[in-house]
Amino acid sequence: MSHCDVVVIGGGIMGAAIAHYGAKSGLDITVLEKKELASGTSSRCDGNILAIDKDPGFDSQMSLKSQQLVHVLSKELEVSFEYRNPGSILVCENDVEMEAANKWVNEQLAAGGDFRMLDRADLRNESKYFADDLYGGLECKTDSTVNPYMLTFSMFHSAKKYGAKILENTEVTNIEKDGTGLFTIETTNGTYTANKVVNAAGVWAPIIGKMLGVNVPITPRKGQLIVASRQQPVGLRKVMEFGYLISKFGGERVVDPITEKYGVALVFEPTESQNFLIGSSREFTGFDTKVNHEVTKYIAKRAMRFYPKIADMTVIRTYAGLRPWTEDHLPIISRVDHIPGFYIAAGHEGDGISLAAVTGKLIEEMINEKETCIPTDPLRHDRFRERVTT
Repeated sequence: MSHCDVVVIGGGIMGAAIAHYGAKSGLDITVLEKKELASGTSSRCDGNILAIDKDPGFDSQMSLKSQQLVHVLSKELEVSFEYRNPGSILVCENDVEMEAANKWVNEQLAAGGDFRMLDRADLRNESKYFADDLYGGLECKTDSTVNPYMLTFSMFHSAKKYGAKILENTEVTNIEKDGTGLFTIETTNGTYTANKVVNAAGVWAPIIGKMLGVNVPITPRKGQLIVASRQQPVGLRKVMEFGYLISKFGGERVVDPITEKYGVALVFEPTESQNFLIGSSREFTGFDTKVNHEVTKYIAKRAMRFYPKIADMTVIRTYAGLRPWTEDHLPIISRVDHIPGFYIAAGHEGDGISLAAVTGKLIEEMINEKETCIPTDPLRHDRFRERVTT
C-alpha cells in the first residue's frame, strides 16, 4: 500500500493544473487517471481562454485571472501549447441582439473588461467571408486560445519535473476515510492512502463524491464540433454568435425549433494547424458521446448562415464531448467542510480550458491554507444545499 500526501483524481486539464501548481509549491502530489491523460473532456473541446462570454463581475474576473496565469504559463512551461492572444468577437444578426450586445459591453467595461462594439465595416475588415446582412458585434481583446490537449500535457510535464507522480490506467473503485483522518483509495492498480484527496474527475465527479457520501450536483452536457480544413484564411480569431450567450444561459432565441432543441449556436475557431473548429451544440444525453449526424448538419447549417462562402470546405472529422454542467453555470472549487481533507475541482461546463489555471492555483492555495488569488465564496460546494433549503 502506497502512502501519498495529496491524491488528485482525474488526469484531464483540471488534474494537470492542480498537479502543476501544487507540485511547484512543494506539495507531494499523486494523480490517478482511469484511462490515459486528457482522454475525456480535455481532448474533446475547443481551446479558448475567454472572458467575452462570462457574466460581468465575479465570472469575468475569474476568467481574467486565468488569462493572466495562462499568459505566464506560456512563458514558463517547457512544452509549447500553441498559445495565441488574438482576442475574440461575438457577431449579431439583428437590432435586438445589437442592443443586448451594447448593454453587455457597457456592463463589461464597468467591470474592468477590455471590450468594444463593432459595426458592419469592422466585420467586413475582420473577414470578407462574413454574411453581408450581419449588423455588427463586439470584441474582447484579452481573449486567448490554446491547444487544450497540449496545455494538459505541458502542465503534467512540469508537475513531474517538480516531483508529482502521474498514474494512468488507475481507476478509483472506492474511497474511505478512517478515524485518524486518513483516506484509503482502492483502485484497479493497487491501494493508496492519502492525507488529502482532490476530486477533479469532471463529469465523473459525482461518482467519486458518492464513494464518500458527498453529493456533487454535476450533470454531463454533450457538445459536438466539426473540424474543417481551411483552404482560405476565413478568419484569424475566435468568432461566436451573440445567440451563443443566450443558448449558454438558457434564454429565448429566434431560431428554428431543431436549432433550439440541440442548443446549436455558431462557434468558429481557427487552429494553429490552419484548420477550423466549428460548433456548437448543447444537449443532456447522459454519458453518450456518439456523434449525432442531425446535430452535425444543423451546426454546419448555422455556420453557413454567418459564413455562406464556406459551404464547399472539406469536413475532416466530427466529435462530441461532455461538459460538466452545474445549474448556476459556476464550477465547484471548494473544500468539503464535513470531510476535512476532501476537495472538489469540477463543474466548469464549457469553461474548463478557460478556468483550468485559476482552478489549479485556487486548490493549491486552499491546501496550503494561503489567501486565495480570487474570492471563493461563489464556488463553494455547499451553495447548492443552501439553495435547496431556502
